[in-house]
Amino acid sequence: MACPTRPELAGTHGMVASTHWLASAAGMAVLEDDGNAFDAAVAAGFVLQVVEPHLNGPGGELPALFATPGGPVRALCGQGPVPAGATVEHFRDELGLELIPGSGLLPATVPGAWDAWLLLLRDYGTKSLDEVLRFAIGYARDGFPVVPRLSETIATVREMFRVRWPSSARLWLRDGAAPGAGTMLRNPVLARTWQRLLREGEAAGGDRRDRIDAARRAWSRGFVAEAVDRFVRGPVADSSGRSYAGVLTGQDMADYSATYEEPVTLRTSGDGRLAKFGAWCQGPVLLQQLRLLEELPVEYRDGIATAETVHHAVEAAKLAFADREAHYGDSADPGVLPELLGADYTAARRELIGENAAETLRPGSPAGHTPRLPEYVSGERGAGLPPDPSGVGLGEPTVSPNGDSKGDTVHLDVVDRWGNMVSATPSGGWLQSSPVIEELGFCLGTRAQMCWLREGLPNSLVPGRRPRSTLSPSLFTRGDEPVLAFGTPGGDQQDQWQLCFWLAHVHGGLDLQAAIDAPAWHTTAFPASFYPRGWQPRRVLAESRLGTATFERLRRRGHEVTDAGPWALGRLAAVGRDPETGMLRGAANARGAQGYAVGR
Repeated sequence: MACPTRPELAGTHGMVASTHWLASAAGMAVLEDDGNAFDAAVAAGFVLQVVEPHLNGPGGELPALFATPGGPVRALCGQGPVPAGATVEHFRDELGLELIPGSGLLPATVPGAWDAWLLLLRDYGTKSLDEVLRFAIGYARDGFPVVPRLSETIATVREMFRVRWPSSARLWLRDGAAPGAGTMLRNPVLARTWQRLLREGEAAGGDRRDRIDAARRAWSRGFVAEAVDRFVRGPVADSSGRSYAGVLTGQDMADYSATYEEPVTLRTSGDGRLAKFGAWCQGPVLLQQLRLLEELPVEYRDGIATAETVHHAVEAAKLAFADREAHYGDSADPGVLPELLGADYTAARRELIGENAAETLRPGSPAGHTPRLPEYVSGERGAGLPPDPSGVGLGEPTVSPNGDSKGDTVHLDVVDRWGNMVSATPSGGWLQSSPVIEELGFCLGTRAQMCWLREGLPNSLVPGRRPRSTLSPSLFTRGDEPVLAFGTPGGDQQDQWQLCFWLAHVHGGLDLQAAIDAPAWHTTAFPASFYPRGWQPRRVLAESRLGTATFERLRRRGHEVTDAGPWALGRLAAVGRDPETGMLRGAANARGAQGYAVGR
């Protein structure tokens, strides 16, 4: 069995695991200062906006699952909706678009991360906003070390910044070039934005909750919303090759607030339950994959999945993601999800998993729900979609020179000594999504690109509805006790790489670190959620550590296997807790030498 890259951490005080060591360290500093898991998560989340700006930013969104001992898992939704002016009629009929661009101002949804983080801090944290935000402000003001992938991302879009997005060029370029890996990068304007939000919150007076709410209003109804409203009026070049003004308004921001909702859960064994966000996003595809694999052999040898296990997992993913395409979305029938996870439907779908790789998109009809697909996916046009040459995110964003991005996002997990647990997957508002709003120091997200410009679909572009996000944190409980939190960046691959982790941990018997390190794989056999929405029906990307013999067995079954390299897929993080002993555990992905877990 291969040795893990690092030991699984163990302790009793607290654990923080994230995609960047500075965020993990900030979260742990809060735990050491008697903060709880919610305080630590907020601190780490804001640091990630600074140190991984190519993966998330203040203008993005936040989904988080969390639990307290003895209480149910809850879902915090910080995914902003489609603006009131973002209609199919405007985009398709007036502007002549077939797909929503992947960059620029048109795909901007209401920024949700700020309000969601503050709502979590207000209701479940103990610290003041100043105490948790000071780490991010310090890195933005004084500088942080540039990781190699950040430098590479800026270099990729450098010419677009220089020619089309001058505000971004002024912030991210140094003498016309990308900052080198290991050099220091600062964003003092963002630091000042946060400091002003703090001042306006403090000036409102009242108790801790009142001050946090005042800072929320300063964002959604104050100077931030006003600056956003002014900025989106000017046309901006985007990935369509044209320039458009945005449709997001200050009123859209004023009308929005983050919300709590009930997650969907799947009983796994005994009293164990795995929680995910509902079918407005892609979260339930992990549950569907697990249901499909319940009666299929899953085998690990020396900590590595067998060819048969990979084949079954890939074919289960194809079926689950086909259902995602046909039945998931904020406009979906709310009764479809229980049917998708039902025993009879799952058994019928499992029968479709044969000895060879499937070549077509095969959504089902749970309880008579007719699959609804856009013309872009179904019919002759869908069969002729060009292959996506990007690799669809090898653990970091795959970025084109015009700003289109796949596989973006960050992740963090926290558990404290009291047993509180948080799993969060912030994203959006990355530096290549749209031009920097110069008076604020950040840019807007582009999540609306995931909606279809056709009426009547579960994921149609509809004002006030959320796009079908790929963001997908996970939280596992036994009885009323949170036991495991985990997740990864990776766009469409998030719930495939999480499946790899789950199978390695639960079926392979590997500890958290070894399960994260275990060779991973994914398929691109369904339409991508990101512009230009390409897909390849039989393609499988896999880490070479699966072995040449496994690759050959998969190819004989009809899979088009691409060797992604030995360490390329996923950026998982995980924390766990044993309710009986109070022992805490933590682990983080070593791929890219960036993610770390800390704890004691």
